[in-house]
Amino acid sequence: MWRAMAIALTMSIGVAGPAAAQTKKELIAKLLQLQQPGIDNIGRALAGQTSQRVLQAAGQALPRLPADKRESVAKDIQGDVKKFYDEVEPILRKRAAELAPATLSPIYEEKFSEDEIKTVIAWLESPASKKLQQVSVEIESSLAQKVVADTRGSVETKLKALEASLAKRLGIAPPPNPANAASGASGPKK
Repeated sequence: MWRAMAIALTMSIGVAGPAAAQTKKELIAKLLQLQQPGIDNIGRALAGQTSQRVLQAAGQALPRLPADKRESVAKDIQGDVKKFYDEVEPILRKRAAELAPATLSPIYEEKFSEDEIKTVIAWLESPASKKLQQVSVEIESSLAQKVVADTRGSVETKLKALEASLAKRLGIAPPPNPANAASGASGPKK
């Protein structure tokens, strides 16, 4: 009876059985499989960052349009950028998934021992890790909101000063609220 319990226990923690016979390359493949959601997120993030940059650039140009056309053009731009995102996000996500094994496997091979990879896999498969993954978006969002709220004044002042400086260098009309940008730019320099 004790022997059966010991075998069951060792199999459940991965000390015996087929899992223990896995090679380092097989373990790395399993690790990459467990990391697939994060790999997919890299493609999504790249598409999102690119789309956001386009929206920001377009948003800076909108004030140059006649006031009666801004809202319509802004909606059109948002539609175009959403279409762009919807087209490139699957391409970037797919390519990240294709490149991950060849890119990440050598790093794992070099930087981690077989036992370390087993430990990482055990962590990723644990209930605590799965729970952390479920609440990580909430955690990150909560912190990001606090940081934005706490730094809004100083960051906006610096951003407006930068926009005014760039507009001046480029010889274009300054962004809206140049008085705010000027007051931020005229403050003490560090």
